[in-house]
Amino acid sequence: MAEATRASQALLRSALAAAALGWHVFPCATGGKRPALRGNWQELATTSAEQVRAWWARAPYNIGIACGPSGLVVIDLDLPHAGLDPGDPGDPDDPGALFPLTGRDRLARLARKHRQRYPADTYLVDTPSGGCHLYFALAGDFQPRNSAGAVAPYIDVRADGGYVIGAGSRVGGRPYTARSGPRVAAPLPPWLGRLITQSPVPPTGSGPAVPPPRLPPSDVARGRAYAMAALRAETERVAAARPGTRNDTLNRAAFSLGQLVAAGLLPPIPVITGLIGAARQAGLAEEEASRTVRSGMAGGSRKPRAW
Repeated sequence: MAEATRASQALLRSALAAAALGWHVFPCATGGKRPALRGNWQELATTSAEQVRAWWARAPYNIGIACGPSGLVVIDLDLPHAGLDPGDPGDPDDPGALFPLTGRDRLARLARKHRQRYPADTYLVDTPSGGCHLYFALAGDFQPRNSAGAVAPYIDVRADGGYVIGAGSRVGGRPYTARSGPRVAAPLPPWLGRLITQSPVPPTGSGPAVPPPRLPPSDVARGRAYAMAALRAETERVAAARPGTRNDTLNRAAFSLGQLVAAGLLPPIPVITGLIGAARQAGLAEEEASRTVRSGMAGGSRKPRAW
C-alpha cells in the first residue's frame, strides 16, 4: 500500500510539473497508453493544478500530454523492430551493415545532411522501448501534422491532434525518464520544421498517393461521429478476436481506420494506441501488434474513405 501511495504521489508531482510548464495533461491508463477519460482527451487536457490533483487522487494514472494545446511538437525516435520492416532500406550508405539505423541515427544523419547540429539541447525523455522523445516548442502559426515515418523510418512526429506519454509514467513496468539537462522545450529548429512540413506520407506501393477527399462543412460532424463509432467497433472486434484470427482482424481494422485517418475524420494517435491496446488484450505481443497496425494503417492511408 505504501509503495502504491508513493507511486501515486510521484505521478502526481510529474503531472503537476508538466502542467506548470503550460503543457496540457490528462490521465492515461495505469501502466498503459490509452486515455483514461470518457470524453475528448484533447479538449479535457488541462494545466489546472486543481483538476490534475482531482484526477490523480483517483488512481496512479500515467500522464498524457496533449501536444496541440500545449504548443508542442514531439519527435519520437524509435528503434527498429526485430528484423527489418518491409520496405526499410536499412543503412543506404552501408548496405552490408549488420544492424539497421535507429531513429536517433537517422536524425543525426539528417542534421549532418542539412549542416545543422543534432537537436539535443531541449527537453528529452527516454521511453521504455529504448527510444527517445525530443520536445520542441512551436512559434507563430506553424501547425505540423502527426506522421509516422514520413520524415524518415523510425522518426514519428506528434503534434496537433496527438499526444505523448509524459516522464514519470510506466509501461510494461519500465519508466519514461527525463534526462538531465534542459527542463523546458527549446524552439523547434527551422530546418527540422521544414522537413516535417515537406515530408510526404510514405507510399506503400506503386503509383501516386491519393489525396484525402474534401468534406462539405455540413458533413464534417456526421463524418467524425461515424469515425468515432467505427473506432469503438473495430477496437472491440480486435479485443475479442480468437487465436488464429487475431493478426488478420487487427490488420483489417488498421486498414479500415487508416482510411478514416487519411480522410481527416480521426487523429492517428488514438487509433494506433487503441488498436495496439485491443490487440494486447486479445493476447498479441505489443511488438507484433505495432508492426501490424503500422502496416495496415499505411495501406489504408492510400485509399482515404469518402464520406
